Amino acid sequence: MTELAELADQLDAADPLAHVRDRFLLPEGVIYLDGNSLGPLPAAVPPVLEDVVHRQWGTDLIRSWNDNDWWESPLRVGDAVGALIGAAPGQVVAGDSTSVQLFTALSAACDLRPDRSLLVTDPEHFPTDRYLADSVARLHGREVRRVAPADLPDFLASHGDRVAAISYSPVDFRTGELHDMAALTSAAHEVGALAVWDLCHAAGAMPVHLDDLGVDFAVGCGYKFLSGGPGAPAFLYAAARHHDSWRTPLHGWTGHAEPFGLAADYVPAPGIARARIGTPPILSLLALEAALSAFDGVDLAQVRAKSLSLTGFFLRCAEDLLAPEGFEPITPTNPDIRASQVSLRHPHAYGLIQALATQGVIADMRAPDVLRFGVNALYTSHQDVLAATTHLHRTITTSDYDPTPNRPGAVT
Repeated sequence: MTELAELADQLDAADPLAHVRDRFLLPEGVIYLDGNSLGPLPAAVPPVLEDVVHRQWGTDLIRSWNDNDWWESPLRVGDAVGALIGAAPGQVVAGDSTSVQLFTALSAACDLRPDRSLLVTDPEHFPTDRYLADSVARLHGREVRRVAPADLPDFLASHGDRVAAISYSPVDFRTGELHDMAALTSAAHEVGALAVWDLCHAAGAMPVHLDDLGVDFAVGCGYKFLSGGPGAPAFLYAAARHHDSWRTPLHGWTGHAEPFGLAADYVPAPGIARARIGTPPILSLLALEAALSAFDGVDLAQVRAKSLSLTGFFLRCAEDLLAPEGFEPITPTNPDIRASQVSLRHPHAYGLIQALATQGVIADMRAPDVLRFGVNALYTSHQDVLAATTHLHRTITTSDYDPTPNRPGAVT
């Protein structure tokens, strides 16, 4: 334990991002390792919301659409997100939910490949991604094939001429395994298919190079590593090369070429603006914009390096403290294929997570038996990791928890 404590001190002392922790309003006495579900509150958000509510909405009223530039906020915030995911300006729009944005991306991809019958997705994808693939396939007369990322190149070699699009995430949300976006995107393009990526567990946690990789469409949420708040608007990326030909499935008034012309028929706005649908959620959109200021001056390469240091240290602590007590790490030890979380398997996962919460350690679990610990290089320290694993070790060795507590209907 002394050796781990000394190592944690050394790693934190050398941390070039340590000062960024002050950009978040972290609760006193809480070790927060659930930012991959809901990021904590950035310090920049409350004063912005105060201004939006009391001055912009309360005083300027409807004039704020112009005077405070509410109208352009979906595109402005989209570009701010784009800077974090390797997208040149004019290719990302923010607003609506991840589900809506994913529906738009998958529908547009199918529409761009009308003569191909297959939509391919990950059998271990997050449920919403699987449900929406089924929904889009039904509406577009396509067939869904569920193919593991490791098997996708071989599948495409055999069936690629029938594949309209692939839909994957670079991060396995259960295990934290990192998939090869470049290789899978390239494999899709080699057979003429389009690549759609869900960046919910990647955006803000690591460099993502959408333009360089030639990705066609990508989506992601604003409330995980971007810390935009509960239900924060999602984003949609559409590569500029598709802007003259892609069609969105939901034709809302704000995506019209002349939204205030009130024309009888829909004419899409140029570029990414056609992906706007309805009136944007200004309060949450501007909260997300303020939250993104936490990344000001931050090098995402340093974010990735620290994330790997944190997860590597977590795995070291798990090996020393938790593996002897029956915990099985299922997150890859290889840093090349490890994202920003560590997942441990234990049959009492839910009871242990509940017990940790009473001790001020907030993490989560995935049914039936996975404890999941997310790290965010902007505010997580190596001392946080050591404290969390120490609490978990103490809990399991003292049996100070309920192994079979009543579970709610959902765990976020």
